[in-house]
Amino acid sequence: MQTLRQDIAYAIRQMRLSPVFTLTATLTLALGIGATTAIFSLIHTVMLKSLPVADPSRLYRIGDGQDCCIEGSPQDNWGMFSYLFYQRMRENTSEFEELAAFQAGGIQFSMRRGENDHVAKPLGGEFVSGNYFSTFGVSAFTGRTIVPSDDQPTSVPVAMLSYRTWQQEYGSDPHVVGSTFILNGRPFVVVGITPPGFFGETLRSNPPAIWVPINQEPMLSGTNSLLHHFSAWVRVIGRLKPGASPDALPGRLTNLLRGWLINESGFPAEWMTGVKAQLPKQKINVVPAGTGVGVMRANYSASLNILLAVCSLVLLIACANIANLLLARGASRQTQTSVRLALGASRKRLVSQALTESLVLSIMGGLFGLAVAFIGVKVVVALAFRGAQYVPIDAAPSLPVLGFAFLMSLVTGVLFGTAPAWLATHVNPAEALRGANRSTKDSSSISQKSLVIVQATLSVVLLTGAGLLTRSLKNLQHQDFGYETDHRATISLSAPFNSYPQPKLDAMYRELQERLSHLPGVERVALAQYTPLQDNWGEIVIRQGHGMPSMNDPVGSSWDHVNAGYLETLGQKILRGRSITEDDNASAQKIAVVNEAFVKRFFKPGEEPLGTYFGLDLPKYSATYEIVGVVRDAKYQDPTGKDPTRPLFFVPLAQRVSYDHPLMQSIDDSTHFIEGAVFKLHGSMEGLESQVRRVLSEVDPNLTLLGVQTLEDQVDSNFDQQRAVAKMTGLLGILALVLAAVGLYGVAAYTVERKTNEIGVRMALGANRMNVVRLVLRGIFVQILIGLAIGIPASIACSRLISAQLYQVKGWDPLVLCGSVLALSLCAFLASIIPAQRAASINPVEALRAD
Repeated sequence: MQTLRQDIAYAIRQMRLSPVFTLTATLTLALGIGATTAIFSLIHTVMLKSLPVADPSRLYRIGDGQDCCIEGSPQDNWGMFSYLFYQRMRENTSEFEELAAFQAGGIQFSMRRGENDHVAKPLGGEFVSGNYFSTFGVSAFTGRTIVPSDDQPTSVPVAMLSYRTWQQEYGSDPHVVGSTFILNGRPFVVVGITPPGFFGETLRSNPPAIWVPINQEPMLSGTNSLLHHFSAWVRVIGRLKPGASPDALPGRLTNLLRGWLINESGFPAEWMTGVKAQLPKQKINVVPAGTGVGVMRANYSASLNILLAVCSLVLLIACANIANLLLARGASRQTQTSVRLALGASRKRLVSQALTESLVLSIMGGLFGLAVAFIGVKVVVALAFRGAQYVPIDAAPSLPVLGFAFLMSLVTGVLFGTAPAWLATHVNPAEALRGANRSTKDSSSISQKSLVIVQATLSVVLLTGAGLLTRSLKNLQHQDFGYETDHRATISLSAPFNSYPQPKLDAMYRELQERLSHLPGVERVALAQYTPLQDNWGEIVIRQGHGMPSMNDPVGSSWDHVNAGYLETLGQKILRGRSITEDDNASAQKIAVVNEAFVKRFFKPGEEPLGTYFGLDLPKYSATYEIVGVVRDAKYQDPTGKDPTRPLFFVPLAQRVSYDHPLMQSIDDSTHFIEGAVFKLHGSMEGLESQVRRVLSEVDPNLTLLGVQTLEDQVDSNFDQQRAVAKMTGLLGILALVLAAVGLYGVAAYTVERKTNEIGVRMALGANRMNVVRLVLRGIFVQILIGLAIGIPASIACSRLISAQLYQVKGWDPLVLCGSVLALSLCAFLASIIPAQRAASINPVEALRAD
């Protein structure tokens, strides 16, 4: 310990004597370690961190699929279930103490505090079963939690607020608990506040602000989803009993599901042939849920892994840079080291002292790196969740993150300190004492050149990756979306309440349309159930005279209720036939306008779709809609281009269909509750939000404005993840280039210093300044060319690894690759030209005299 204290004191003294070296090395390490720690912090939070609940290790999720049967077919790998099937599972899972259900995706409520509050606030919420909080072992911060007795159809409506909402929206008012709030026009009593830090079962942006018993869903939403046998909309998590094993559950639940689909699912008889054919593929997995539902994990894992790989490469470049600095300093200390060896110092002792110095340096870099990591997490979250009101990701370093930073500091200290320490002690003392410049063999020079080659190789890989991701983002943002984004704006609304009768709803829509159309700067406006890039309904399409299709075939289509002029307002071009007009009213023939993907799926090549009829789900409804127009395909669901354009048809908001099937009638009724509108503007949208808010409050105080944005921003917000990755990779690529430049400058400067005698001899023998400059540049660019020879194939190989994250960009992109090579070459030239000019200015007489 005494020796260690001496080595640490010596290291600190040496750093104090070399402030420029210390500052450069510390900042270099801080950036490398800090960036890597920031990404690890996000990976830990998103993928590894347990939920802030009691004993999360005993939580298991029933089903691990992420998607629902949006087109009406079974899910194969199930992750969402009907409420009725959830109740059946509760009866058949004795391994669990509790089995809780919760709504997948959440819902937006309109909320007012008491009858006298005339301004409704939008509030994100979630329907949960009465045992939800007890399953997670969560107690109320104040008041009480929702309990099973609250989750009954006849129970007094209650709700529970999040701590953050209680604090920010209501100033931690203790009188909130026990107060009556108006939720979607219905009175609810707030019975409690969740504890600080609890965000629910799913890590996501804008988590629920309010939780409501699931049996209140029929009263608050457009449909009674509790009674839909095959409407999969809830996820399920259970708490395992002590000592119980979940191993037998997947097989038993899979058999239960298959029996349910055949005997109790409520599928119409016409569907059963297709259901039976798909039955062997239907399965339920049971997976640990201590980290919650991995929606963010599934969406962001690939991007985070890319950033972690990029940061690791930057850290390697930083380590190579510091190793170069230490090699140069070690070379300058050769005489001192040789004296120590000549006086009896052991090589082990000298290596130990050198390693201690590098470890102290790396720990200092790690401490500063924590500050970089804190800022880095905030930057990445801000980029990836642009516009989100709240993301429950804490940027403050946790114990695992602190441990990771400390481990990275130790690893980097050993990584960049070992080689310089070893080389410094493996010199010939007699030769070193005679003069370093007479040396015929310089191991440190060889090592420095090798490290420069490594830096050049990694820099090309990083620059190429950053270029590909940036080009992919540009392609995403400037693709043809199928509609106009210029001078368009969209608003999102909380849907009108299902208690509104049809005449009141239709009258409200007419008044809303009229008043919004006359706002200053508005050229035209159109209402819609869904605006672009919102999830929409999907149903089985059956053409007239074609009978029930096989469910093994693609038979589904999304649909949207819009009013007259919607397609024109959006700028979506009609290719054949006509659009929806004012004449398509309640008494007119039911019509539909379909997109190109609809025609490709349901019609043979050359077959005319205009004038044909189709319906939904059952053959007896196959003559419901007449196709009167074909509109061009547009990006309504997935603007990233990963999925093909989905079939889509538009039907008039003014037309309703009368079904004799209760479920079909319920679906049609619920799709008439609009959630947005599209505006075509004369100029800017300045002041539009306040005007829209005023109109809504005058038309109906319960209509809540959730947001106003340009259509361009609405589209662009779908690329936040890609933007974050591209920008962070670009910044790290620039950092890698700067670090490589510093390393090249150090090597060039050291080379000039080491070859001062040789340069003096050359100049004395007649070499001119240009000859000397070429000599120095040639030495640097030989290393650069070797680095490029390795880096270009490596870049192509790495590009293939990230090809899934690219849009309309090939892994082999000559423009991006050439740009990376030119950037590195220019950087190398600028870094080496100053030492080269200095070498050309050497006085031969002074150089020879110094020798």
